[in-house]
Amino acid sequence: MNSRVMGAEEIKKDMDITSWPSDLAYEQWVALPVSGARPSARYKHAAAVANEKLYITGGSRNGRYLSDIQAFDLRSLTWSSLKLEIDPSADKPEDSGLQEVLPGISDHSMIKWENKLLLLGGHSKKSSDAMIVHFINLETHVCGVMETSGKIPVARGGHSVTLVGSKLIVFGGEDRSRKLLNDVHVLDLQTMTWSVVEATQTPPAPRFDHSAAVHSERYLLIFGGCSHSIFFNDLHVLDLHTMEWSQPQVQGDLVSPRAGHAGISIDEMWYIVGGGDNNNGCPETLALNMSKLVWSTLTTLKERHPLASEGLSICSAIIDGGKYLVAFGGYNGKYNNEVFVMKLKPRDLSHPKIFQSPAAAAAAASVTAAYALAKSEKLDFPQIIDLNFNGVENNVPKKDINLEINAIKEEKVVLESSIDEARAENSRLREKIDELKSNHTELSKELQSVQSQLISERSRCFKLEAQIAELQKMLESLESIENEVQILRRQKSALEQEMEVSSTQQQGSGGVWRWIAGGT
Repeated sequence: MNSRVMGAEEIKKDMDITSWPSDLAYEQWVALPVSGARPSARYKHAAAVANEKLYITGGSRNGRYLSDIQAFDLRSLTWSSLKLEIDPSADKPEDSGLQEVLPGISDHSMIKWENKLLLLGGHSKKSSDAMIVHFINLETHVCGVMETSGKIPVARGGHSVTLVGSKLIVFGGEDRSRKLLNDVHVLDLQTMTWSVVEATQTPPAPRFDHSAAVHSERYLLIFGGCSHSIFFNDLHVLDLHTMEWSQPQVQGDLVSPRAGHAGISIDEMWYIVGGGDNNNGCPETLALNMSKLVWSTLTTLKERHPLASEGLSICSAIIDGGKYLVAFGGYNGKYNNEVFVMKLKPRDLSHPKIFQSPAAAAAAASVTAAYALAKSEKLDFPQIIDLNFNGVENNVPKKDINLEINAIKEEKVVLESSIDEARAENSRLREKIDELKSNHTELSKELQSVQSQLISERSRCFKLEAQIAELQKMLESLESIENEVQILRRQKSALEQEMEVSSTQQQGSGGVWRWIAGGT
């Protein structure tokens, strides 16, 4: 792990600026060398890539909202600050500085649309009840506020914004009064009209600082985030056709709860970087296969790495045909302003040659569907295969068809082997479950025995307490008898004294009479 980080430092020092994309190893983070001045370190900014440039807007640093717009040229590896002009068609305020058009802002979202960057929501010192949409024209560098209509959502920050066709989908966030949200809004970029989505089933818990992605232009995925006390690692899916929420089961690596992470989807893969739980940053870079719903870990960095931060940004860039992840900023006890890149392995998403003919495609689709049904009774994402025969030539050589059929048979054998492995794994799991049930039964019996012993001991305790109470009563009665005995002893002593005095007096009276009788 550390050797990989050290290797990245060596590449950074020796990197040839003109050929840096080809010098990188796959799926390893590298800090790009930067010549010239850098923007101030920050987090909770927004980022987007356009024309091989990484654009950074706003963010927060030491409790201060930032309002600058910076551009990083991925070719020359240099930063520059954009000098924007105010939209001439907008109403000019008394102070016509840039601060009025694009104030200091953080926890906002930024999307590239046509030749513009669109900034939605965020927290700012300027108060607003409704969500504001700013724009920056990348050709003229004119900026301003876009007029929107319809059911405009309440102002918020820490929300997610996802582009689907010509519509932006906004989910969740935290409003100005710190109320957590889990509503869904749609902004039609053709008409600039807002609408509210009335979804069914159980939605995600209200949250902010989560991430969102779209799969197959149909499924909105929500991952992670936090409330004011709980950090989430759950995955929720909104079907944009039926407008139903679901929480599908995921497989693969265990994913720890996190918020403030960054996510970007490329084809069927969703890449997650950074985040944390206010105590520890998440050092792993995750990838979710959105078709199979399987998590995997691409790489794990050392602790306290700048990418193990909250409030960082991640974008995708295509340079010389290669696909790259580009990360910037974040906070993990220290604000960061380095640019990190990861070169992704090429993925062959096109169908192999054996799927070119309609007959082969149909056969392969049947095998794939049978495999999917054998693995699970419920498909995670329904796959609609359009077998369009129009415009397909039927003069396919018989030799090619035989080759394709043989290839399909080989693939069928592989899939059947996978099914057998899955069944064997299910059998092992059932045996383990049975063993656990047996252990549970034994433990339940032992618990019942202990509980009966405890009841018996309690009964003995009650009897002892009753005996102690009787003894205490007897002791109290003994004390009373002893007091009466002492009183009787005193009375006896007094009576004896009286009798002794009386006897003495009688003896004295008899002597006088004897003296008188003797005198006569």
